[in-house]
Parts: sequence; C-alpha cells; structure tokens
Amino acid sequence: MRRLRNRLAGALLSVLALTLTATGCGGSSDAAPGNSPGGASAPAGEAVANRVEPLTKRPEPRLPVTVPSADGARVRVKAAQRIVPLSGSLSEIVFTLGLGDRVVARDVTATFEQAAELPVVTRGHDVSAESVLSLKPDLVLAETTTGPEEAVDQIRAAGVPVLFVESAKGLDDVGPRIRAVADALGVPAAGQELTRRSEQRIGAVREDVPHGEKPRVAFLYLRGSASVYLIGGEESGAGSLIEAAGAVDAGAASGLGKDFTAITSEALVKAAPDAILVMSKGLESVGGVDGLVKIPGVAQTPAGMDRRIVSVEDGVLLNYGPRTDQVLKSVVAQLYGEDGAT
Repeated sequence: MRRLRNRLAGALLSVLALTLTATGCGGSSDAAPGNSPGGASAPAGEAVANRVEPLTKRPEPRLPVTVPSADGARVRVKAAQRIVPLSGSLSEIVFTLGLGDRVVARDVTATFEQAAELPVVTRGHDVSAESVLSLKPDLVLAETTTGPEEAVDQIRAAGVPVLFVESAKGLDDVGPRIRAVADALGVPAAGQELTRRSEQRIGAVREDVPHGEKPRVAFLYLRGSASVYLIGGEESGAGSLIEAAGAVDAGAASGLGKDFTAITSEALVKAAPDAILVMSKGLESVGGVDGLVKIPGVAQTPAGMDRRIVSVEDGVLLNYGPRTDQVLKSVVAQLYGEDGAT
C-alpha cells in the first residue's frame, strides 16, 4: 500500500488515488506491520522496527511561532499540547522528536507501537473533521495530499491551526519534512539534530550497498481484493529508494512516466525486472509469492522466474522519515542476500 508512497509511502496520486478511493483501500495498511504474507512468503530480510526511536534528550517547545505551510499560507502556532498528525509519516516524526505524548490521535497508517493505542481519526484521503475537532486539538499536521479539502477547511474554520507539509517523494525529502514539523512545534534545534541523525544513518547504509551490475527492480502496488495491480513509473515515489539500494527503477527505465500504470504482460516484459518490490499487505492480498507469480506477465520476468521478491511493511516503506535507514537496509538485505550477490 504506497502509499508505500506514498509513498504508501506517501503519496499516491492520480490513477492510484482514484482507484483506492473507489475501492475503499488506503495507501497504507491499518493492520500492524510484519505479518507474514499468505501462501509462500517473501525472502526474509532485515526487519523494520515496529517502534520509533526518540531523540535522547526530550526537547521543550518554545511557542508561539509563525511558520510557512506548504499550501502557501503562514500558520501561527500558539500551543502544541494536543497534536493531531493526519498521516503515519508525520506521526512518526513527532514521536521521534520526543513529543509523542502530545499526540492525541492518529491516521490509520501510524502503525508503530507507540501510536497503536491512539484513536484513528483519518485514513489519509478520508479525514473526518468532526472526529478531529472532538479531540480539541491545538495543532493539526497534514500532508499536501490530505483530504478531502472540505474537511480541512472545516477544521481551519473552527480556529485550529493546520500546517501542510510537502508529501514525501524521495530521500531528499527526509530532512525538509523533519525540519518543517520541528519548526512548527517550536523545537528547531531538535529538528536539525534528527535530520543529521537520519541522514547519517541513511548514508551509512548506502556505503554498504554492494557494487557491481545494478539489478532492475519494479515497484508493484497490489490490492488483490479489489483487483488492483499497478506498476510504478517515474513518479511512484519508490525510485529514490530503489536507486539508493544500488538498483535501477525498472518501471521508470522502461519508459513509464506516470506514477502508476495498470500491469500488463507487455509492460512487465519491457520492464524486465530482476526483482520486484512490494508492500507486505499487498503481497498478502494476492496470496503471497505463489499468488504474485500468477499475475499475468510476472512469471515471465527474471524476478518471477527466480521468485525474487522484496517486501516491506506498508506503513513505513515510502514514508521517507526517521526510519528510512531501516527500510533501505531491509531492501538491500533482501535484494542482495547475505553474500551480497545479485
């Protein structure tokens, strides 16, 4: 679930967003990550921790502050005692900054352990203004893809500050998103510290990526229950992660310029992936690896013939946040194996 972007993560756009709205499936899972897919499972790799790791020193917000919002507005934040992040990725940032005790609700994609008991008030593109306002928040954090617009307008009309943060599209977004949230919470120094920590950890994983011939990796978005089978292109949000793992985004390299395109045998043959990247619940929804290779065209690819599948939990794959180093490490471990061979 991309939203794995996204990028689900992050941020599924156009065809994917419309399809998911019609089927009622969000970009990320509402189930706890780490469940084994049905049927044959994907190869075991480095797991992404189901907990976030807060900064060692808990920061103390200095408010009020006025900060720019990604929708062009300037937002005055007078207090941050009752925070409602409207995405799992934004929740992760707040908790990792050390201010998780101020979060009073969550999006369905906030599946990490510290947030699990919070009430769910939104599912990404299905924000409930009434549910949010009932918790009396003093700050709401939203993605630029958060909706519907009417719900956000209703929250703002009630006098609650709403800060929009640019949706994540790649590794370069990790620092800016962290700093945008930290600045709004009145803890800019903590934002700088968390940015440094996150980028250093990502850099350390990248240094250990095996060198040599680059495998071609296709990112597939799967929802078997709704018969949704999509292959990611240049705008899927997965390209940055795939490239950081020392691989080639097979969908983009084959000429798919959009975010997602319906899977066809021809598209898969042209992409010719050596490995397939999926979200864990998406893989489960098609019956695991056994079901995946039954999708037309998959079995004819090098990835399908070798059953070379890389699976990462929905709620974190395309977040591009404080746990992205763990995501990248998991992708690398599954892609190359223990001996580092492709």
